[in-house]
Amino acid sequence: MKLNPRDFARLVAKPDPALSGVLIYGQDAMRVALKRQELIAATVGPQGEGEMRLERLAGADLRRDAAQLLDAVKAQGFFPGPRVVFLDGVTDQGTDAVQAALSDWRPGDAQIIATAGALKASSKLRKLFEGAKTAGAVAIYDDPPTREEIEAELTRAGLTQISPDAMRDLTALSRVLDPGDFRQTLQKIALYKHGDGTALTPAEVADLAPASHEAAVDDLLHAVAEGDSAKIGPLMVRLHAQGVAAVTLAIMAMRHFRSLHAMNCDPGGPSAGIQRMKPPIFGPRRDRLLKQAQGWGLARTEAALATLTDADLTLRSSSNAPSMAVMERALIRLAMMARR
Repeated sequence: MKLNPRDFARLVAKPDPALSGVLIYGQDAMRVALKRQELIAATVGPQGEGEMRLERLAGADLRRDAAQLLDAVKAQGFFPGPRVVFLDGVTDQGTDAVQAALSDWRPGDAQIIATAGALKASSKLRKLFEGAKTAGAVAIYDDPPTREEIEAELTRAGLTQISPDAMRDLTALSRVLDPGDFRQTLQKIALYKHGDGTALTPAEVADLAPASHEAAVDDLLHAVAEGDSAKIGPLMVRLHAQGVAAVTLAIMAMRHFRSLHAMNCDPGGPSAGIQRMKPPIFGPRRDRLLKQAQGWGLARTEAALATLTDADLTLRSSSNAPSMAVMERALIRLAMMARR
């Protein structure tokens, strides 16, 4: 049978002992692995592996010994409780072995949980699980997690007190991080909030989110957009010492002011425009960029982009002018423009 993500979530919440097997497949190996871990943990419980109720087989091994899957499914464990045979990386070449194990499966046998890469609709393995009455297949796509999936992750991490603004920022964070990184971030936040009865705030989400390697450049660009010209020189010296090239600064400054320009171009104004930004902007940075966009307006952001374009052309030309000096002059000019 075909399982959609909602069916799979219900299966994780309440495993079905009458199900002989589940195939989890998708292009992103990390997403598939996380879903497989969830289902195995829900089926055998926290002590399942220690009680030897979980057996791992490689899909490639079925070509040498097709009977090992059926033997593992029929094997009797020393400890009571449901058993799982995890079949990792199975392909269409292992379909016959899987079909034999599913056909001979009886209540009390180990449940087969198989993972595979991207499978076409014509895949024999996929057709086998989708056509079986007591087995199912679920496709894991690269789509951002749904709100239900995020809430399930929060519950597993032990986060229950969350303000609406923090939930908004966590949703945005889930769209820019890999699933594994997002789960680790939630665990770090849960550890930080352990024993704290107050609700999670957007500032805490921003502080505990993975640090960006572009943080120092962001400090410079915020100083420029907010008209704080006194900070530009020291920050330029610091970035130059770190090996950041002037062309890199020009590119990132252009990206920053293009974001401000896009917000001002939105028919609903900057407040509506920031909600459509890709990737999403969250935390205190969201409020800061929104304030900058409102302060600059459309006409001045276009003038800023023209100034940055001229500086970028100078940097890429055969001019003998010092590149960092050219960039610093352009940024100071923008900072002075922000004060008007």
